[in-house]
Amino acid sequence: MAEDKDSKTEEATSKKVRETQEKGQFANSRELTSTFVLLAAILSFTFAGQSGALKMMETWKYIMAQSYAIPLTVNDMYDFMQWVLGRMFSIMAPILVTIMVAGVASNLMQTKGLNFSMEPLSPKFSKLNPMKGFGRIFSKNSISELMKSLFKVGALAFIGYITINNRMEEIPALMDFSVGQTLLYIGEVTIEIMLKALIFMIVLAAVDMSFQIFQHGEEIKMSKDEVKQERKETEGDPQLKQRIRSTQLEMARKRMMAAVPEADVVVTNPTHISVALKYDRDKFQAPVVVAKGADNLAAKIREIANNSGVPLVENKPLARTLYKTVDIGQVVPANLFRAIAEILAHVYKLKSQTF
Repeated sequence: MAEDKDSKTEEATSKKVRETQEKGQFANSRELTSTFVLLAAILSFTFAGQSGALKMMETWKYIMAQSYAIPLTVNDMYDFMQWVLGRMFSIMAPILVTIMVAGVASNLMQTKGLNFSMEPLSPKFSKLNPMKGFGRIFSKNSISELMKSLFKVGALAFIGYITINNRMEEIPALMDFSVGQTLLYIGEVTIEIMLKALIFMIVLAAVDMSFQIFQHGEEIKMSKDEVKQERKETEGDPQLKQRIRSTQLEMARKRMMAAVPEADVVVTNPTHISVALKYDRDKFQAPVVVAKGADNLAAKIREIANNSGVPLVENKPLARTLYKTVDIGQVVPANLFRAIAEILAHVYKLKSQTF
């Protein structure tokens, strides 16, 4: 059963965000792309528009001048049209390429670089359902996009109307302008309209991008159960981890207990703490703690030591210090050498007397 949207109250984890990006799902604003394209168009027309217009006029002038002299053969007409198209392309290419680069750059910025995904292209048979199709057409998102488009078109039309209306007094003077001057004037008015439209689009894109980021964040929110399940998948099941930890501790305890019979002495508290020491002159320069424990574990160490003939020596301060400061497998610190040396000397003396 699908989860209720109201249950998705948790912010998406980094793993969920990464998975949605791999599926090609991003917070994407069409208005931001339109703003980049419009800015590129303004820059292109500002820097290349005048020269492009002059070249276009020269091209049409040449076409008109040569139209009567062109032989009406297939090859000649083909060569002539090829020249015209090449000329037009050389004029329009810089503008079109700049606009295309701006559109690509805006999308790369929103997707944080190149991200390829086949997920959006994979067939979804659920989309063939006409009822779901009508639902998408009349969904809240579709209606909001329609209202936004109508508002944008209306605002841009109003900007164009206001700009042209403010220049109505200049239009009669165009009758005395040459074709080139008229084109330059039209280009000037066009750039003015585009600049005003750009300001409007920047504001609209900022608002829309903020909304798209918020909406995308809401769409990928997770329920508490999803967060728990993901944590289990990434970090492991807590119960399983606890069982593994318990098993590891039990194995370490068994290894520790197996080392007690090999110890040279067990220092006790006498009942609450037990620390087993072994001194191997060939491997270490000082005694090593091979086992330690408190309460029941301390009693088990003493029991094994008694059964194995390992001497027990009561020294409360030393036992407590060793238990708190030295881990299993570590050599004892230098400040305890003297106390331990006295104990080992006593133990070795007892062993020599026994033999």
